[in-house]
Formats: sequence, structure tokens, C-alpha cells
Amino acid sequence: MTMTRRETIHALSGLAVSAVFPSVGRAMQKDFYENALVIDALCFGKEWGEDVYIALRRANYSGIVESLSPTANLHDAIDALVEWRNRVAEHPGALMFALEASDFERARESKRTAVLMNFQDSTIFEDDVDNVDALYALGLRSAQLTYNYRNLVGDGCLERTNAGLSEFGLELVDRMNTVGVMIDLSHCGRQTTLDGIEFSQKPVAMTHTMCESIRPNHPRAKTDDQIRKCAERGGVIGIAALGYFLGPDPGGDTTIETYADHIGHAVNIAGIEHVGLSTDFPPQGISPWATCENWYEPRLEWFKPSYEVRWPPWIPELDTPDRFRNLVRVLEGRGWPHGNLERLLGVNWLHLFEDTVG
Repeated sequence: MTMTRRETIHALSGLAVSAVFPSVGRAMQKDFYENALVIDALCFGKEWGEDVYIALRRANYSGIVESLSPTANLHDAIDALVEWRNRVAEHPGALMFALEASDFERARESKRTAVLMNFQDSTIFEDDVDNVDALYALGLRSAQLTYNYRNLVGDGCLERTNAGLSEFGLELVDRMNTVGVMIDLSHCGRQTTLDGIEFSQKPVAMTHTMCESIRPNHPRAKTDDQIRKCAERGGVIGIAALGYFLGPDPGGDTTIETYADHIGHAVNIAGIEHVGLSTDFPPQGISPWATCENWYEPRLEWFKPSYEVRWPPWIPELDTPDRFRNLVRVLEGRGWPHGNLERLLGVNWLHLFEDTVG
């Protein structure tokens, strides 16, 4: 990661203040994070009880990309979007419906969380691209082209084959670009990922993934070539905080430092303007509610052995609403200036939403 002269001076001056006046350094860190635009690019509430709203505020989330059903059809998608409209209407002091990029800034100013609707599979469009327009009218702003397996659009990351986008897939990508629905490639197979980057006329997202160079042979990881090409077309790569995605032993050899390693590698490949953060779990974390029976055992049936699902699946420092505060401390210790941290925490996602959603 390279720094400009201005960023280097800023970083060194911050370290000097912290060394001489430790309490001042801690205050600067706290104020920095509390004032930052913080966006978790793949998050979802656990039954949306009071604990979720408390965690959103404690995490200082200005926005999340909501993970809606990966197995939905058109009817399910309509129901989910209507349900979300009702939820926002019932909690106007806590939530906003994110329909355009500027909603995230408005949410930060009002201490609310803007929620951008994302489905994890394009099965919601069924076999008619006109359904993109219909779901957009209800609030849809992002969708994955595939989940883990093949659909009408292309191959997912667990599919035996490695086909790219179908003719219908090309048509769907074009319509999503035209209407203003961001394309997410997180779960796509390798060739579908490359095709999505190449054939989209707008930048694309990988909202929740990790680096194949650090986590080799995992189907959900993205290669350096995919990361580089995504960035070259203006896209953003979100590094997920799920422990077993980052390394084979979450909570053991795999720690928050491993998360920082994935972020640093992605920045080295893509550039600081093209990397963001995500969790792939609820804002309060996994440990407060998950058990082997309700979390681990079902995933052994849903996913192939190559997914390497582990129990427990979390990293303790990331399984808390303070996760990104903890990360900021780690990255500050590695010499990251606040300008780069601001990009990572949310500014890069905001710019991508401006380019894709408008």
C-alpha cells in the first residue's frame, strides 16, 4: 500500500500525538470512527428484534446492504420488499430505505442506518428481464447474478462446471445496468465472475468475499486476477468477516490480524479506492444466538465439503458491534492514515453506489 506525502505526514503526526499524549490519541481514534461513514456491505438482522437495533447504533452503521433470501422467486421477492417497507415505516428513527447513494449520507447525519435491498440470487427475476423494473419500483437496488449453483444466468461457485453468462444472463446484466440495480458477483463461479465484470457497462461489486491468495482453494474466494479486473472497471471488493472464510481455524490461528491481511492484500491488488468491508452476519454477531444445532449442522447439508464450514465460525474481535473499531486499531497499528481508513469504512461503497444506483 503506497501513501502520498500528505498521508504520510498525517499518519506520523497522529502517531506522535498518541505517543506523547496517549489519552489524546485514544480520543482522536474514537472521534474519527464516530464521525466516519460506516457501511457493512452484506449484513442481515436476526429476526429484527431490539438487539439488532441496539447493535446497529453501537456499531455506528450508517448503512448496510441487506442480505435477502438466496432462494427467492418473484413472489417471494415482492413479499420481502413490502415487509421491509413496513419495517422502515415502523422504525423511522432507526432505519431508512436506501434508494439512492445520498441516502447513506443522510443516514449518517441523522444517526440512522440506511438499508439497501440486495437479493443473493437472480432467481427473483425468473425468466423475464422486465421484472427488474418491477422490483426496482419496490426498492430493489442490488442483486447477485448467481448464488452457489447454476441458474438461468450462469454458474455459481459450487457448480461442478465453469460456464460463464448465458444469453439470458447478458440480457439481464444490460437491464440491471439500465435500470440502476447494482450487480453483485460474490457467489458467482469463476467464469461467471469474469463475464460479469467484462459485460457490465457499470462497475460491479463483490460485496462479501475474500482473497484466494490467502485462503486458497475455497470456492468463495476471489483470485488476484478477478480482484484486479473488478477494480480496473471501477468496482469494489468487500472483505467478509466470517471466520472460516478468512482461514481454516477461526478463533485460533485465524484472528482479526488475518482479516487485516486479506484487506491489505486486496488493497495491494486493487488499490485503496476499490476495497470495502462487510460481515456476512447480523450486526450483533453470531455467538449471541447461534448454536451447533441451528447454525453449524444445517450448513453441513447446504454446502459442499470444499466450503470448509467450521464451528465456531466467528473471530471473537469481529463478532461484536465494535468489530470495525477493533479493525481500525489494528490498521492504525500498521500505519494506515485516516484518509485510507475512511475509504475502507464506507466512502468506497458510497462512490460505487453513486456509479451504479445513482
